[in-house]
Amino acid sequence: MTAQKTKLQLFQKQQVRSVWDEENEKWWFSVLDVVGILTEQPDYTKTRNYWKWLKGKLTDEGSELVSNTNQLKLPAADGKKYLTDVMDTEQILRLIQSIPSKKAEPFKLWLAKIGNEFIDEAVDPELAMNRAVRNYRRLGYSENWINMRLKTIEARKALTDKWDKSGVHEGAGYAELTDLMYKTWAGMNTREYKNFKGLKKENLRDNMTNVELVLNMLAEVSATEFSEKQNPQSFDHSAKIAHAGASVEGSARRDIENRGGEVVSRKNARELGKRDDIMLEEKI
Repeated sequence: MTAQKTKLQLFQKQQVRSVWDEENEKWWFSVLDVVGILTEQPDYTKTRNYWKWLKGKLTDEGSELVSNTNQLKLPAADGKKYLTDVMDTEQILRLIQSIPSKKAEPFKLWLAKIGNEFIDEAVDPELAMNRAVRNYRRLGYSENWINMRLKTIEARKALTDKWDKSGVHEGAGYAELTDLMYKTWAGMNTREYKNFKGLKKENLRDNMTNVELVLNMLAEVSATEFSEKQNPQSFDHSAKIAHAGASVEGSARRDIENRGGEVVSRKNARELGKRDDIMLEEKI
């Protein structure tokens, strides 16, 4: 794990030490800081003792939360760095559920609401699309951009369906082919593209200009059409098709740039005039 960029996050206006893990694209948060806030216990020793008791309780209940807890060196009040228990966002949310606290109650209600929405959307996927539109509007995206973004989601789904049928595994396999496509037309893999735009956890496509969205969709639609004709049955064959699809976009990009246009842009959601997408990681 490559952990770096230690900083303080705000949890209901109180500080929580955190570290950005660039390799895994996630935040790690100090468990003791979160426990101290939720239990409203400013005394470090008492907070540590509570966490020790809670770890035993969770272990007895069969929870894997404790065994999956990591440790990183975080700065203490004396300015020195000490090994400290840390958890990622998912683990912190699980921890919050285990602590009886008035401050934790809003999060527990939110998790229950999200769980209910997830169940409803599994029955009726259109609900998920409607929620996405509402969220994009709330964040200040234009209707034109939203319509384009929804089309890119549809194009992406069609392509991943082809990948799935060819035996490409969701997760690492999808990520590798996506990296290949970005590298082919943009000259950068996904992580490099995000760094180029100044992003961390944010969705790369949610930070693309209309031109970037259109051309990226062109690459995926082309790869889908090629897959339809060639019916790939292996990862390697799908990779060749992905490269071919992205090459179509690469040609379009060069043509636009030769005519004085810009395709690959440093602009992200903020520079494009949209409100910041306040991630849960930033709230905790």
